[in-house]
Amino acid sequence: MSLWQLYYHIVWGTKERQHLIIPHNEPDIYNYIIGKSDALRCIIHAIGGMEDHIHVVVSIPPTMAIADFVKNIKGSSSYYLNHTSTNTSNKFGWQEGYGVFSLGSKQLEQAVNYVKNQKHHHSQGTTNHHLEKIEIV
Repeated sequence: MSLWQLYYHIVWGTKERQHLIIPHNEPDIYNYIIGKSDALRCIIHAIGGMEDHIHVVVSIPPTMAIADFVKNIKGSSSYYLNHTSTNTSNKFGWQEGYGVFSLGSKQLEQAVNYVKNQKHHHSQGTTNHHLEKIEIV
């Protein structure tokens, strides 16, 4: 096995920025993404977000393209949520695009803390403008 240390901060929104990530499905979404990432041999360092977007700090092996990881996670999580949810009024979906930022090992801890404290940053107005300004259509 080759040695690799690749860290990414990936952000994507819900379809039309609807408030689809709600308290009763948030743990299911996060747990599904963590499990799927494990199956893809990717390492989730942190996951968090708000009602209309999600942040993931992840290590993706060099044998997998970032776009393939995101496509797989978004597609399979939408399918999973739409087939296991009891809420039939709102179909769950993600917007097409995403933002990705590469991290060095010295930035990893700061990124993990930022992602794990998304709700606090949004409520206190201490969000990182560069990470949160992503308008994905």
